[in-house]
Amino acid sequence: MANEINAAIKHICEEKNLPLDAVIGAIEAALAAAYRKDFGDKNQNIKVVFNADNAHTAVFDVKTVVEDVDLEEQEKELEALRERREAGEEIDEDEEVKRFNPRSEIMLSEAREINSDYKIGDVIETKLEVPEEYGRMAAQTAKQVIIQRLREAERDHVFNEYQDKEGTLVLGTVSRREGRRYLIDLGQATAVLPPEEQIPREGYNAGARLNFYVVKVHMTNKGPEIVLSRTHPDIVKELFAMEVPEIASGNVEIKGISREAGSRSKIAVYTEDESIDPIGSCVGQKGARIQTIISELGGEKIDIIEWEEDPKKFIANALSPAKVEKIELNEDDKTAEVTVADDQLSLAIGKSGQNVRLAAKLVGWKIDILSNNPKPKVEKTEDLEESEEVEEELNETNEEVVEETPSEETKE
Repeated sequence: MANEINAAIKHICEEKNLPLDAVIGAIEAALAAAYRKDFGDKNQNIKVVFNADNAHTAVFDVKTVVEDVDLEEQEKELEALRERREAGEEIDEDEEVKRFNPRSEIMLSEAREINSDYKIGDVIETKLEVPEEYGRMAAQTAKQVIIQRLREAERDHVFNEYQDKEGTLVLGTVSRREGRRYLIDLGQATAVLPPEEQIPREGYNAGARLNFYVVKVHMTNKGPEIVLSRTHPDIVKELFAMEVPEIASGNVEIKGISREAGSRSKIAVYTEDESIDPIGSCVGQKGARIQTIISELGGEKIDIIEWEEDPKKFIANALSPAKVEKIELNEDDKTAEVTVADDQLSLAIGKSGQNVRLAAKLVGWKIDILSNNPKPKVEKTEDLEESEEVEEELNETNEEVVEETPSEETKE
């Protein structure tokens, strides 16, 4: 019998991925509740010690030794404090009266009747008799408590494990769809991908394995909830750290990311090591590294640009693949007027204003694009954000140029 119990406990630990102490603790708490219900009294603080090796159980009444208290005088003091609170008077912390708890405490004078060596703060464990019928009744009462405790222990284990993974990538399998959200199987837990964290037009077919960014882990009434994202900008950062050793080691640093999930991202990289090409490191030989990341993001275009401390150089890099002729800065309101050749205007603006919008977000400046045409055409960042489309002719020109001159290959 003992071997069967021990084997069952080990099986639970392996199946639920729980520590042995948590399972033993759950069993002991359940057995204590069963004993208290059928054989204990209200002034007993029951503690059960369970030995999984031989299935033996020991039951104790646990008391902490406290100083002697005049219960009548204590009740008067408590009543006086209640009246003062009801009258709206504030009570200082040092005026509070600690109520004597006969269930978990024993007065010093009573303790010394048991053993004269006892002093305040000692813990007395008095062993109690275990009736023969305790085994049958305990099994019935403890069963549901054990199940509940194991569920709580499993929830706590999942919460503690995934709470440390906030802000990192996890590999998950799309399980099923519930309404507009998807349930993602992470192996030891099930997470949720809410609609606002889903990439538009990205298919989440059951069984698909994808990398997800852990946005938040919090406890709810139903247990821990793990919220995932496919749109968070940091998912791009984490993917680069996985694929590019120079970033993982810290030799190349990602200074900023601006992203429109599912469409395009711009990433600014920097290194202090002159022997390392930060853009080339990210692109990889024949584009192998960047293509792996693009595939993971469902074909999302990625522009890799070099970070510069000089705002003018940084803005010029951020507007890549467009070539900039002149930049004028207004430091007070962080606005930049960028002049480009007329044939570079549509490229600088991008499809639906996307290129200049992402560049502005990356550098943290408002960017106005001006043509060097005698009758310059001005495109402002805020205007482009309000507008949903750029003229059809500009879109077609931009698409042709982007296909012919991708910024990563040009830089490589």
